[in-house]
Amino acid sequence: MKESRLIQMENQIKNMAGVQQAILGQLGNLKDLSIGTLETLKLMEGYQEALTQLKENIRIDSGKKNEEKDE
Repeated sequence: MKESRLIQMENQIKNMAGVQQAILGQLGNLKDLSIGTLETLKLMEGYQEALTQLKENIRIDSGKKNEEKDE
């Protein structure tokens, strides 16, 4: 394999590593945003009631899916 081809491949690998690092950084930012949003929601009035309603809706939806599978 020619040296120029090896150098080109090396540069491509470095570029991919840079992109991967950028993605990991953005993923960390997204995690922080998600946690902050959740903690803010927990402080809002009516959070427990909304959570209870969500759980009930999920239970109902999962029951409907099980009925559809049985048919």
